[in-house]
Amino acid sequence: MITDVHGRELRSFLTVAEELHFTRAAERLYVSQPALSKQIRALERHLGASLFERDRQGVSLTAVGTALLPHARAVLAAWEAGHEAVQRAREAADGTLVVGMSTSPGRGGLLPAIRSRFTAAHPEAVLKLRQVGWEDPTAGLADGSSDVAFVWLPLAGAERFHRVVVATEPRLVALPETHPLAARTRLDFADLLDEPFLALPDSGPELRDHWLALDCRGGRPPAIGGVIAGTDETYEALVGGLGVCLVASGNAPLLARDGVVTRPVDGLTPSSLALAWRTDDTRPLVRNYAHAAADVAGSSRSNPIGCDFQGLIDGPGSGKS
Repeated sequence: MITDVHGRELRSFLTVAEELHFTRAAERLYVSQPALSKQIRALERHLGASLFERDRQGVSLTAVGTALLPHARAVLAAWEAGHEAVQRAREAADGTLVVGMSTSPGRGGLLPAIRSRFTAAHPEAVLKLRQVGWEDPTAGLADGSSDVAFVWLPLAGAERFHRVVVATEPRLVALPETHPLAARTRLDFADLLDEPFLALPDSGPELRDHWLALDCRGGRPPAIGGVIAGTDETYEALVGGLGVCLVASGNAPLLARDGVVTRPVDGLTPSSLALAWRTDDTRPLVRNYAHAAADVAGSSRSNPIGCDFQGLIDGPGSGKS
């Protein structure tokens, strides 16, 4: 019966259908090939039809397997979405707030200060920090895996989010200490126009363009020396001489290690770090964490709030940066 089919069997079928190779599929699923074959045979028994043709040339889908494939994908995708919804509901019920970030927003105790103000008002709440790769410029806001997030502006899909700027910092250049320009104490951006740059993934074109300083190039396209998706990857690319990159001053210590230096650059606009949250998320925990971030940012002379927080909280959604 169809009701006897397990999600495990559907996932095994989908993996074999994608790989068209039982050994590779078993490796992806971290099971033995005999165990995988057993799961496929069990599914075929439930359905009363063969799903794969096996011969010396390899593995291929039968007509029945081809018919099942899109439905198996849909069922598993729906289950994943349901699991995530349950997780978010559990976290909301137990007072958990997930804070996403792509790099740690240290910056003179910014994060502990926000936590202190927030927990003073909500001692029962649980803050869960979540590190998100640079492939997602919203740090988990877009897919709902984060409730609030520290993000760099400009923010992709900005109309979907409220935000408050918590730090405004100059952009420095990071480069290998052996680079000829590293001998200078200060650079002009014109000196860097012909240098290969390390670029963010193209999943966030607005942010990628910002860290390539397209706004300061006068229409000259950048030369891309490599794509980076994390701090350690950036450091290795710099040491390897693949290119130079821009970095916010607050993040400079993450890269300025053995073999890499950072230098101030004239002719660049500053960078802005913001706390963002979804416009349709009106939960008190979210609003109050945002208020705590605004209070902390507003109390710092070096990191003033860059927008009208009250308007963002109470007015219609605004993602303008």
